[in-house]
Amino acid sequence: MDRVAVVGIGHSKFGRRTDVNVAELAFESIKKAVDDAGVNKKDIQNVIIGSAGGWYEESLPAVIVNEYAGLDGVGTMRVEAACASGSAAVKTAYNSILSGEAKIAMAVGIEKMTEVDTLTSIELIGRAGSYMWEFENFGMTFPAYYALYAVAHMNKFGTTEEDMSRVAVKAHHYGAMNPLAQFQKEITLEKAMGSQVVSWPLKLYDACPLTDGSASVILASEEVAKGLTDTPIWIKGVGYSSDSANLSRRSDFVGLQASVDAAKRAYAMAKVTPDMVDVATCHDCFTIAELMAYEDLGFCKKGEGAKMIREGQTELGGRIPVNLDGGLKAKGHPIGATGVSMAVEITKQLRNEAGSHQAPIKNGVGLVHNVGGTGHYAYVTILSRN
Repeated sequence: MDRVAVVGIGHSKFGRRTDVNVAELAFESIKKAVDDAGVNKKDIQNVIIGSAGGWYEESLPAVIVNEYAGLDGVGTMRVEAACASGSAAVKTAYNSILSGEAKIAMAVGIEKMTEVDTLTSIELIGRAGSYMWEFENFGMTFPAYYALYAVAHMNKFGTTEEDMSRVAVKAHHYGAMNPLAQFQKEITLEKAMGSQVVSWPLKLYDACPLTDGSASVILASEEVAKGLTDTPIWIKGVGYSSDSANLSRRSDFVGLQASVDAAKRAYAMAKVTPDMVDVATCHDCFTIAELMAYEDLGFCKKGEGAKMIREGQTELGGRIPVNLDGGLKAKGHPIGATGVSMAVEITKQLRNEAGSHQAPIKNGVGLVHNVGGTGHYAYVTILSRN
């Protein structure tokens, strides 16, 4: 089987971007990725747009984005997997190369979430649960969903509000090192613990923000990649899975089964084990989500996520550094762009291009974990230098 590598990466500034429309925002990352790969745009045969949509002016963004970027006539489509739309785009671009359909393909993640008011965003995100049962009848919002997970984890494993606040402090610490992050200011544990309660036990600093942003990666077949760059980053494994949209049909609320299944498939495909991962990005839409991800991805035993953050195991210098770009919590979470942004960060890490937040790379293995909905979708992508 042919191999597929990341040969170009691009990333826009994340935040409230009233200065650009959706096509202009996408172009910011597309141009950087094209320049980084050193390819001619006419050689890109397939462009996959990852976007949940509904927040911004265009309902059919793929052609709008491509036309503005000078990619007229290219094969294209938009894919949606809620907050995992970006990883779904990377997976689809990867498949187009593996199938022989394309030698060079691009995945673009894009979302512009601040064009609607906050209450409308709460409804749009709330509808990403199980609309008729949970949102319409009981008014479940996304903070409420993850508050259920937090309470269950606290009751079963003794995880505390302070443990979750430690995740926020870590995210803002590394966000302060990332010039493209939405929040670039460190916070203290006291500030996080004292912030406004959103849905107990979750507080303001336990939640990611609404964000505008884009990210792009260019993928190439093995033959083409070796001709383009001396530092191809290979996609070694992609695992993905799904679970019921209705939380009442899930067996527990202390983890995401879709993440567990996706991780097992990705590790098996890549022929690696969790202890071989040098650096990871995990889906921390809420701080409890990062603690559960440590466990679901096999970085520790079930119930030991809080121990990892208390002991600094997921910081620089720790056993498995996680979210060194600030994560969704501080870098920002433009839904459709997040999975691609994570792949950009891990590619930088494996190329030793992450600057002040560079992790030591021993095995040459990085991991991207991206969740959609309340665990409806999960994608785990393993990248490698070899």
